[in-house]
Amino acid sequence: MITASNPDRLYDLLPAIYRTRDAESGYQLRALLQVISEQVNLVDADIARLYDNWFIETCQDWVVPYIGDLVGYAPLYQTGEPTPVNDQRAQLRERILIPRGDVANTVRLRRRKGTLAVLEELASTVAGWPSRATEFYRLLSYTQNINFLHLHRGRTVDIREGDALANLRGPFQHFAHGVDIRGIATSHSSELYNASDVGVFVWRLKSYTVTQAPALCLDEEGPNCFLFSVLGNDSQLFNRPQPTAGAASGKLNFPVPITRRDLAARKGVANYYGDGKSIAIWLDYPRKLVPSDQIVAADLTDWTYRPLPGNVAVDPVLGRIAFPPTTARRSTVWVSYSYGFSADMGGGEYGRPVSEAASSQLYLVGEQESFNHINDAIKQWQTDAPVNAVIEITDSGVYAEPVNLTLNAGQTLQLRAANRKRPVVRLLNWQTSQSDDLTITGAAAENGKPTSWFVMDGIIVTGRGVQVQGELAGLLIRHCTLVPGWGIDQCCEPTRPMEASLELDGDVACVRIEHSILGAIEVNRDEALYNPVTIHISDSILDATSEERVAIGAPEKLCANAVLDIRRTTVFGRIEARSFTLAENSIFMGAIRVCRRQQGCMRFCYVTEGSRTPPRCECQPELVETAAVALAKSEGLSLADRTNWPISERLRVRPQFNSVRYGNATYCQLADACATEITSGADDQSEMGAFHDLYQTQRASNLGARLDEYTPAGMTAGIRFAS
Repeated sequence: MITASNPDRLYDLLPAIYRTRDAESGYQLRALLQVISEQVNLVDADIARLYDNWFIETCQDWVVPYIGDLVGYAPLYQTGEPTPVNDQRAQLRERILIPRGDVANTVRLRRRKGTLAVLEELASTVAGWPSRATEFYRLLSYTQNINFLHLHRGRTVDIREGDALANLRGPFQHFAHGVDIRGIATSHSSELYNASDVGVFVWRLKSYTVTQAPALCLDEEGPNCFLFSVLGNDSQLFNRPQPTAGAASGKLNFPVPITRRDLAARKGVANYYGDGKSIAIWLDYPRKLVPSDQIVAADLTDWTYRPLPGNVAVDPVLGRIAFPPTTARRSTVWVSYSYGFSADMGGGEYGRPVSEAASSQLYLVGEQESFNHINDAIKQWQTDAPVNAVIEITDSGVYAEPVNLTLNAGQTLQLRAANRKRPVVRLLNWQTSQSDDLTITGAAAENGKPTSWFVMDGIIVTGRGVQVQGELAGLLIRHCTLVPGWGIDQCCEPTRPMEASLELDGDVACVRIEHSILGAIEVNRDEALYNPVTIHISDSILDATSEERVAIGAPEKLCANAVLDIRRTTVFGRIEARSFTLAENSIFMGAIRVCRRQQGCMRFCYVTEGSRTPPRCECQPELVETAAVALAKSEGLSLADRTNWPISERLRVRPQFNSVRYGNATYCQLADACATEITSGADDQSEMGAFHDLYQTQRASNLGARLDEYTPAGMTAGIRFAS
């Protein structure tokens, strides 16, 4: 058979007489043709790809700019030139700089140039953000001709329309405003309401789902009081965007927070409540969906509202549920809802890659699986003792049980959530005289080197932290959330802010953390007995719940016996470690103290004043302070001005966040007022910190430049962030 994967494809074409003689001589001809076949396979594969590269939908990434040239597409390099594509992250940045969808729609959009629908579509194809465009001249108040009334134009405010007042200065308002001569594109003092202004409102926050998860009962408030979030915090519910055949124009088409007025509107419950919609509530077992005619919107701020018998009160702003006080205690309540966040990070029902060794033995845990509890699967795994194993949780349930794992030498175990699932491991006070952490213990090493590995993927751990004991070759935590401070209260404040989320007590050779959210890391590793543990953290948030608390350190020691490699990460808290190998594109909101400053380097980071670090390159605030001192000297300023200017520059570039508390939708998101030295201060001109790979600076810059090309003549378009 002749296939591209057959190494003997050419040898099989030879007459039998030649193959027979080749066999007699030790298959020398066969070996030669196998080498030639490798190159033939490459040519065949290139020919097969050539047809796909004729079309923008199927072509390779490097072909996109060339197809763009054929249709007259002009790439926008507002935030840097494309770089050689050598890895997956470089490919992602290349797709942002030259969007495939923008190239594909070039001709079609040019034919519709100057329409609002085009501007909304540009935000999706160029930046990947849902958007709504508004012509503000339609919202200006002016005297109309009585013989030619524009009834669709904005009108004066009616203070009785509370829902309309809540939409003021947003993308869905319809009240009239006075004219403002300032333009929407003015950087120092922009304004929306000019006759020539067109605003494009974009949503950066995404709506993430939680499907049929248990609700949390608040016994201290009453047996019939529940929270949507099982973590115990008030969670703003978000709309699950509904697809539309045409241009999206209503709230139901965008990832917007659901307000009480939205839910209480005439069709509010029908729009937001139901199986597969933004909110759903099930009772009893088997689960029965609460009918929509029983759902009422209410303000449950202080839990004083009591619904009438037969009704269920829902507060979408706080994520609370109240049943009538006269009904029997609800034993089980399941909910589906959506919450807002910036990126695919931490545990969540988003698509993520899952993989395991081919020889891995799989243990499925879930309500409909052979194992209903994690410990049931652990017992079977311990009995079977396979070399490679995976314990996979197949639902978004809550598992309130102690988890203690002991790995034998040479074993590999993966505890993970199934793709697009969000299980929560809730650790309680199970033991009296021992720790209740999720414990991982590695067996004694072979030949003095640990050989066992543990992987945790897609899991949320609350109530306690994770403790690693014994000897492990490696620990991998990816797409997980180890709730900072062990847990959060209703106001998203940490319940145990002084406690660590990850304790390394044994001989762990390597720890790798990717796309995760976790609290402090405590390293209990004697420098006299063990080599330093290597900790790699990337695309994550490390939150010690305060800049003054220790994010990475060792109790009662100057520095933890650890070598750090931190990339594209936001750290809240102090770092006390042995050394760095590399820190880049990260934000450190807390002083850093390393014992060995001669090793490693830090580049394109924000480093808090007073830190003791290895050599820094292009780091803030040193960069702006140096520039301010040089400029002050050249301008001949007084001594007082030369002293105060660097201080003011240092304060100006200090990162500002919309929220620093886990549980809020805008957690760790850089504020709009944050200095450009931070929002575009990475080595590729993206933002520093955990959300670096969103490339929001590049998206906004490219969208702004493309809007100038497609905006109607005489109009000025500007971008407004709705979230």
